[in-house]
Amino acid sequence: MNLYSEHYVSQKTERFVNKIWCLDNSIGESQIENKLVLPNGCFNLAIVSGNAIEVHTSKQKYEMNEGIYFCSQMTNKVLVNMQPKTKVTIIQLHAWTLSMFPTYDLSNFTDSILKVDSAELPFQIQIDFDIATLLEKVNYYFEELNNSKLNQNTIEKICEIIRIQEEEISVSEIAKKLNSSQRLLQIKFKATTGLTIKKYIQILKFRKSVDQMINADLEKMSLTDIALYNKYFDQSHFIRKFKDVTKASPKTFNPNSYFLSQKR
Repeated sequence: MNLYSEHYVSQKTERFVNKIWCLDNSIGESQIENKLVLPNGCFNLAIVSGNAIEVHTSKQKYEMNEGIYFCSQMTNKVLVNMQPKTKVTIIQLHAWTLSMFPTYDLSNFTDSILKVDSAELPFQIQIDFDIATLLEKVNYYFEELNNSKLNQNTIEKICEIIRIQEEEISVSEIAKKLNSSQRLLQIKFKATTGLTIKKYIQILKFRKSVDQMINADLEKMSLTDIALYNKYFDQSHFIRKFKDVTKASPKTFNPNSYFLSQKR
């Protein structure tokens, strides 16, 4: 059995949910230790069954026993220790998804994890759902949400502009495209993601760089190529930013220590 696996939602659901991923040590007899997760610009809804998982963010350590947890945007690497007989299933939500629920203010909620009651969630999930059932429930809810909210709101528009932009874009340029003030966009974005727009752009740039670095031999890219392609000033600038998040240099970075996205 693979410890890490990924499962993909329907095309309509993809607008709000990036994927569902699992950490499965449910038949394991020993603890999985010192595995790492990088920030990716998404929220995570984690369903823990069995014993427990221990998560160290840049702010504190969380003991996550059986239950459902809301994981904020992360700005640094996260360390994971997973007990035997434990399974964690994670619904990865895009940065703009929570903006569809304006009752939440996430301005000061980053690098944090909060246990939630299933009754508080807008869609019904249970700890004992298998992947097929969870996919069915998630697809049903988010396909309906897609049908009821066909027009993008401001946060989704910001993220879309950033995603399709070939060159790195500034907040002032985004504001011009949306005919809005920078201040208003910043306030709205931070309230629904916990991040500034600039920080969100940096996280996406960093993750793209890591993915390219891991596949550098395949893509025939040097470290300098990766740095310049992703609009870092130079290789030294990239290395410095890389160390800020991973506490390691690109040369000493070990992909096998991390849970990293699988290529589709």
